[in-house]
Amino acid sequence: MQALFIGQAYIDITFLADSLPTGDEKTVARNYAVAFGGNAVTAAFCCAKLGLKPDLLASVADDWLGRMFIDMAARYGLSLHHRKVGESSLSFVMPKAGQRAIVRCRDDRYVHPYPPLNLTGCRALHVDGHQADAALDYAKACREAGILTSLDGGGLRSNTDDVLGFIDIAVVAERLCEQMRLTPGEMLQYLRSRGCHVGGVTMGPRGLLYYRGMEGERIMPALDVPAERIIDTNGAGDIFHGAYVYSYLTNPLAPWDDHFRFARAASAHAIQHLGNEASLPTLADINEAHARFDERREASLLMAVE
Repeated sequence: MQALFIGQAYIDITFLADSLPTGDEKTVARNYAVAFGGNAVTAAFCCAKLGLKPDLLASVADDWLGRMFIDMAARYGLSLHHRKVGESSLSFVMPKAGQRAIVRCRDDRYVHPYPPLNLTGCRALHVDGHQADAALDYAKACREAGILTSLDGGGLRSNTDDVLGFIDIAVVAERLCEQMRLTPGEMLQYLRSRGCHVGGVTMGPRGLLYYRGMEGERIMPALDVPAERIIDTNGAGDIFHGAYVYSYLTNPLAPWDDHFRFARAASAHAIQHLGNEASLPTLADINEAHARFDERREASLLMAVE
């Protein structure tokens, strides 16, 4: 085992349409994609696409969608550890104008306890807060073993504060800031107080606000992908996480600035494609995005997030 990802698995149905029908109306989407979904799950698939085959502890149901997910994981070489649920989870995703509306259909009533896994050789753990018991216990175990622990704080979970006590690197979304009624700057102070060595807030086109160790806050501007090239922003944050985990595993002595630049280019590639599978980058895709797009140059970025 090189890395362990823990999360809730979805099948994502992503479609492009001008509007959603109501009442007895019908409409036809311009395009659609069916792929795997879920925060830590998509991050694991990203890591696998880049060349490292992580272990994934995810919800799996004994139904046709569950078998589809098992086939997807096998095709990418993921070592899948099942946490049984009664029904597979679905997401219906509608991207539009750089945003995305999502309807989740989730079964997180786990039939059995999480499986005990051998962490020998593991160098990184990435969790998203789903499977609260497994996320907390494995974060504790990995912290004690000196294994890097990473959190995707996409939203407030029942165990967020507890898990953060065992997390080395936490990168959260602005949505978590809103849920906790904190500004991005205040969120970084909170992450420091929980002992996270590296913390960040992703802010879409406004970039990444982050800190490293005892250093002050800094901002990494987003890459300036033209609006006409942006198709689907859903999953871009998950791919950001998977890419920095890959970058850390392949070059653990590099500064986190480098890992985040690598992940930023991965996300810039992702938003130009529809659905999570098509959004996964190769190393060549990341190099191309880094070379093609300049940094955005809005003024007073730091003032906007204080």
